[in-house]
Amino acid sequence: MQIGIDVGATKIEYILLHDNGEETNRSRINCPTDYSSVIKNIKEIVTKIERDLKKKVPVGVCHPGIHSIETGLIKNSPNCDWINNKPFQKDLRNAIGREIFCENDANCFTLSESIDGNGKHYKIVFGIILGSGVGGGLVIDKKIVSGANGITGEWGHNQLPRLNINELKNKKKLRDGEIESFLSGLSLSRIFKEKFKKNLTAEKIFGLYRNHDIEAEKIIDIYKENLAISLSSIVNILDPDAFVFGGGLSNEIDFFGEMQNRIKKYVAGGEYEGVFLKPKFGDASGVRGAARLGRTANY
Repeated sequence: MQIGIDVGATKIEYILLHDNGEETNRSRINCPTDYSSVIKNIKEIVTKIERDLKKKVPVGVCHPGIHSIETGLIKNSPNCDWINNKPFQKDLRNAIGREIFCENDANCFTLSESIDGNGKHYKIVFGIILGSGVGGGLVIDKKIVSGANGITGEWGHNQLPRLNINELKNKKKLRDGEIESFLSGLSLSRIFKEKFKKNLTAEKIFGLYRNHDIEAEKIIDIYKENLAISLSSIVNILDPDAFVFGGGLSNEIDFFGEMQNRIKKYVAGGEYEGVFLKPKFGDASGVRGAARLGRTANY
């Protein structure tokens, strides 16, 4: 069995994952906004669970952002800025007194779904996170692929292929051309407001779309095309067997069948036989994947 801990912007969630995939001790606490308190709370969670078990077990922690290969510090964690530029894994190891396995939350989400979730029958699984931002993770043969720089899966920071990059570069607005600036929930709300002068959440826009609102249909049709173009780039490079969609905004998507045909227009050879999947464990996949980080460890 293993302890899994998911550190997010507002909560710290944790579970005890048994060898058969069953989970117990699921709970969550509010996440502090200062770094030292987060370290302290995680130590207390581990201490309490292991005291009840009367033994030590492996601990895995997932979190926003990535560990820099060069410095060991966390980077690219905008929603939890208190963790940025901190040696998170090192400090956890020192606080708890042994090896702690840390990994990006999107990677853990993808790992969980590829092992015993809806992606378990597929070799190459790409996790797609659509929420306030856009992220992802890659798992091949049930193993996380982090890459030489630890940034594998960060497709949301690629430039949207249909845009004029030179024009954006001249205006010093390269971030405006990133996929995240068109597919995240916050971006969808911004685009809708710019076009129709209405301030609506992404969930509300999708709700109007399902009710055949003309304005919402126009915006979501553009969203579908941007999503298809963006995913086709992943297909042309990695050719995954399966995409597993997570994040709050992905819960609104009910047009996977349509996406299959749209992607084919942009994929080399005009064919794509991969599948689009909802996650079996939903938001719980992150913490389950964190627990699985330490599966091979023995204490």
